[in-house]
Parts: sequence; C-alpha cells; structure tokens
Amino acid sequence: MKDSAHRRPVRRTIALVLAGGRGSRLHALTENCAKPAVYFGGKFRIIDFVLSNCLNSDVHRIGVLTQYKSHSLLRHIQHGWSFLRNEVNEFIDLLPAQQRVDEEFWYRGTADAVFQNLDILREHDPKYILILAGDHIYKMNYASLIEDHVEQGSPCTVACIEVPLEEATAFGVMTVDANRRITRFEEKPVQPQAMPGRPDTAMASMGVYVFDAAYLFSALETDLKDPSSSHDFGKDLIPAMVSRGEAVAHPFGMSCVKTSSEAVSYWRDVGTVDAYWSANIDLTATTPELDLYDKDWPIWTYQPTLPPAKFVFNDDDRRGMAVDSLVAGGCIVSGSEVRRSVLFSDVQIHSYSTIQEAVILPGASIGRHCRLRKVVIDENCQVPDGMTIGFDEAADARRFHRSPNGVVLVTCAMLAALEGVPA
Repeated sequence: MKDSAHRRPVRRTIALVLAGGRGSRLHALTENCAKPAVYFGGKFRIIDFVLSNCLNSDVHRIGVLTQYKSHSLLRHIQHGWSFLRNEVNEFIDLLPAQQRVDEEFWYRGTADAVFQNLDILREHDPKYILILAGDHIYKMNYASLIEDHVEQGSPCTVACIEVPLEEATAFGVMTVDANRRITRFEEKPVQPQAMPGRPDTAMASMGVYVFDAAYLFSALETDLKDPSSSHDFGKDLIPAMVSRGEAVAHPFGMSCVKTSSEAVSYWRDVGTVDAYWSANIDLTATTPELDLYDKDWPIWTYQPTLPPAKFVFNDDDRRGMAVDSLVAGGCIVSGSEVRRSVLFSDVQIHSYSTIQEAVILPGASIGRHCRLRKVVIDENCQVPDGMTIGFDEAADARRFHRSPNGVVLVTCAMLAALEGVPA
C-alpha cells in the first residue's frame, strides 16, 4: 500500500541550495553579485532553474545558503520566491553565513555550510536531505531522484552525467559498478578516469546529492572533528562515503525533464564567460536544447512590471527588427537590426545599429550607429554612439575583457574608463 501524498519521500525532504560561490571565472559579471544571481535566458536568474526544479518536483521546503556578495540574490528571492506558505509547512529560508555554530569561522566549504545550519534542519525533522548547487542550468525531477534514493537503499546518492574526458578535470569523477554503486570518486582529477569501454567519456558528479538525514548529520559531525578536512562534499565527505561502500549513482537521464524522448539531457555549467554567452545564444535556435516553453515544467522568476517589447521604424535604412532572437519586456528596438541575440528586460537599441550574437543584460542602452558582435553587455551599460565591438581583436582586448573564444564582456566600469580612448 502506497503512502499518502504527504508521506511520500519528496514531502519528507528538505532541499538545501548552495548559493554562496564567488563565480570568479565569470569575471566582472560577478563583481557585485554571487554567480547564482547572474541573469540568464532573457528574464531569469541562474538560481531560478534549481528553485523551479524544486517547486515543480513538489519539494516545497527549501533553504538557500548564501555567503559572498549576496544582496542581489537575497533581494531576488524575497521579491520572486516569497509565495510559499509557512502555514502548510512550505518555505524558502535564506541562510546566510552567520557563524551560528562557531564564532571563529564563516562557511569554510559546502559541507561546513550545511553543518552550521544543523540546528535549523533538526527543527524540521526531515527524513531526507537534498543538496543542490545553485549555479547550473538544467531541468530535473527531484522527486524521481529521491524515490530512486529510497529504492536503492544506500544512505547517499550522487546524481551524475556523462561528460567529455577532456572536460572532466572540472568535475568530481566517479567509477560505478553494475549495481550503480560508486567504487571510486576523485574531485577534479588531473587525469580523470574514463568510463569502461568509452575512452573519450567520464562519469561526473552534478553536485546534486540525496542523503538520509540522520546519516548526513552524523557524517557532518565526524567531518568537523577532522583537522585535515576542507569540509567540502566533493573533496571530503563523498570520497569517504564511497570508500565505505555507502554511495550509489543516479544517472541524470533517469530524472531529466524533457519534452520529447529524442531531446538531449540538457545540463550546463555557465561558469565562464564563453560558456555563459554560448548557453544564452543557444536559446535563439529554432528548437533549442533547453525548452523554456514547456508549460508542464515552467521556470519561475521575479520580473518587474514592464510594457511589451516594441519595434519601431520601417524605412529601408532604418528598420527596427529582431530575427532569431529573444526579446524581453520593456525593450525598444528603434530602427536597428538585431540577429541571433538575447535582449533582457528594458534594453534600448537606438537607430542605425547592427547587433549580432549579443547577450545584453537589463537596462542597457546601445547608441546610434553601433556595431556589436559576439558580446556580453552588462546591465545598465550605456554604449555610446558609433562604438564598434567584436570586430577588432586587439582593440577589444585593450578596452574590454576578451575571452579565450573571442567573446567580449563589456561593463559600466570598462566604458567609464574609455574617456579619450578611440572607439
């Protein structure tokens, strides 16, 4: 006989979203905010994807652990995610580093961040703890993951994906036996181990874990006493659990949310300028790999009340148009051509400009007679009339941040420093 709905494993779970990372590889995009608060996809923040996964999976008890430059993130969650009802045991709690347990330390690692909130977690008496990274783009049914954890019977489950071997150095890499038990785990190995029979592919951790709550609490207390530990899940706790034979793997394909069986299992770490630009631009495809139009699995967010996007002028040399592009509310494209680009809320493109493969964040304004290609324009930037970006490697590198793959990141501070420098 099945449990009633409120006794399902997912309803006895608390999710903890680790959202305190600096995101330094995004350079100036995270100068004033944590990586999970960075804008993505025309109207969202990165953290909206993991929070939407929780909501759509019926995980309605959520803690968001923050630390570095968290003001923008906290404000976004307060504005956009305050609709859960405490009266029916639903909540999103904000858990900034407060030195609750030890007045000497802030959060020293991902595991320590959870440990410092053990008193709060125990008050809610969860059966299972779901640990989530707050800085990845994907759609996943956590209810399926949690139910698989219960069925497997191990106290620790690690969600995993297949990645190209040359990229595996950025992940925790695991080896799995025929029963999905993890037999080996290395965090960011210099020489990652390939999957058996697949020399070009490695099995990598997604940074998504499910634990039996009592088991995790005990493991965290043991880890705290180890002076050699860095108090991190990937570096310390998971390898120790694997060595004791207590961890199993959950392939992402088992719980990935897709609109068709033929679709790829989409997961992205947008932690570099190149990856961030590429993932945004990929959304402009006719049929993008990440389906934002799935009404059965909506991505929730907060957005300001703005008028619809507007396109004005229809002269041969001054036509407001956008092709193969995402254009958010409040945007005005005035007599300019926008192609294969993502315009976030309240962007203005003035006349006689051409915009190609651009990611333009909220509140930015592009002047007249500008030429932009393969750029990320940070929020509230005022690009002056006549500026050309993305056509001269040396000039771009001298004035702005140019990534290894040629994406040019432009911020307000960089533009302010250009007085007297030729455009």
